[in-house]
Amino acid sequence: MGAAWKNPHDRDIPYLRKIIRKVKSLGLETCMTLGSLSENQARSLSEAGLDYYNHNLDTSEEFYEKIVTTRKYHERLETIEKVQKAGIKVCSGGILGLGEGTKDRASLLVQLANLPKTPESVPINMLVKIKGTPFFDKEDIDFFDFVRTIAVARIMLPQSFIRLSAGRKNMNEQMQTLCFMAGANSVFSGCKLLTTDNPDEKEDRALFKKLDIDVMRIDDLNNLSHDKSLSSKEKLRFEDFYDAYS
Repeated sequence: MGAAWKNPHDRDIPYLRKIIRKVKSLGLETCMTLGSLSENQARSLSEAGLDYYNHNLDTSEEFYEKIVTTRKYHERLETIEKVQKAGIKVCSGGILGLGEGTKDRASLLVQLANLPKTPESVPINMLVKIKGTPFFDKEDIDFFDFVRTIAVARIMLPQSFIRLSAGRKNMNEQMQTLCFMAGANSVFSGCKLLTTDNPDEKEDRALFKKLDIDVMRIDDLNNLSHDKSLSSKEKLRFEDFYDAYS
């Protein structure tokens, strides 16, 4: 559930809490993306039962200012910290095909892996080009570079769900299959992702059957443990994984 604002006002929180409780009463998990949050707002949403908060880093810190001018990179990191402190699971990933370089993709993954708690969910999106938008004329990302990024994400974030997200409608079965083999273990289902088309459920189920991929039940997901910290090992450095792209 998303909102098209930079951040919610305090007056919006009671209504958002009501939505969370209503959705959870249907037996569903809840996920929201509302922009920047204060500590009190994050705590209030957590108390209402919010399961996940989506707040993508989008790209590397170095490339970020070339695609976003309305907020700073450190604001994204601060909101993620507040959400995690409130006990909400984090969904945070990026978009490939914005004109970024290989180094930017590696830097994004290093940033995610070195968060105090690694995100439970890491969506990897492929830019869906919309005519009339600033990124419409950007060069398409090479399919193998996309798959390679999925593979490195799986290595660096072993406990996270690597979610194949926007752009699947433009991927053939072979490319999606390579992504699953490289380490993607989740997709976003539904007719649309925000304003862009997404494969329908029948297409997904047909592909999963062809690949002999089992779909996990929600009870199984809830029983999975997630190692949220890198405290038991060294922090990952950019240099450790940049060679994986070469």
